[in-house]
Amino acid sequence: MTETTVAPSATDAFPGGPEDLAVALRATGYLPDEGLATAAYLALVMRRPLFLEGEAGVGKTALARALAEVTGRPLYRLQCYEGLEASQALYDWDFGRQLLHLRAAEAAHATADTESLEASLYDRRFLLARPLLQALEDSPSVLLVDEVDRADDEFEAFLLEVLSDFTISIPELGTVRAEVPPLVVLTSNRTREVHDALKRRCLYHWLQHPDFDREVAILRTRLPEVTERLAREVARAAAKLRTLDLLKPPGVAEAMDWATALHTLGARDLDPDLAARTLGAVLKYREDTDRVHALARGALFGGG
Repeated sequence: MTETTVAPSATDAFPGGPEDLAVALRATGYLPDEGLATAAYLALVMRRPLFLEGEAGVGKTALARALAEVTGRPLYRLQCYEGLEASQALYDWDFGRQLLHLRAAEAAHATADTESLEASLYDRRFLLARPLLQALEDSPSVLLVDEVDRADDEFEAFLLEVLSDFTISIPELGTVRAEVPPLVVLTSNRTREVHDALKRRCLYHWLQHPDFDREVAILRTRLPEVTERLAREVARAAAKLRTLDLLKPPGVAEAMDWATALHTLGARDLDPDLAARTLGAVLKYREDTDRVHALARGALFGGG
């Protein structure tokens, strides 16, 4: 078995400090608060995975994309789900191409040396790299492990092993180790508790919904076509909706969808009737829309 160390192809360290990283992130349209910018900077400098928890739509996944952009690294995303297996995260063999190769060898009467033929079936060209292997091979990179709380305990234990030394062993080919560990961002919506062993391996940050001024700034930055007044009224209404004990309180992503829908319909402010007609852009459960429709529209949307 051989070992392959993948050398870095770009600068590893981010110049400056947390404030400089925050400025660079803002240039991509991602507006972090001070704590998040510091956590992301430390993850870069200390080469530690960054574990982000928070409700859906607060910007966990978007941070990984923004970090890839500001560092110039490729982004590889592993979407977790129940039943996810190691082969789907690491690598798999392209059985279709292997079969074609075998048939071509038979047609060329090159099947006498069975040992060499079998070895040729496990050539690197027949390997299908999945996100974890891709992130190690394309070093340095950003690896997003999205919604790790949806994966099984067994996969979580496997992931902990990979993140411990950033090494993957392929029995037929050897060992792949990244000289520069990928910047790993793990996200969780907290549908279940992630084991302490994985959290101890990471730097941790809890993402909250942004305060009013920052949410307005996010809407104005990401949706410059939306009026200042509409952005402020959408941000205020979204904040009110989050206080209603809904099944799925709206995140920043939903607020952006709502503002976009309203702007598309020609709104320059949050008219209560139009707001009620476009709730499908911000609320995703019938029970939540029923609850909001039952309340006084003026109290929620600032109209008459």
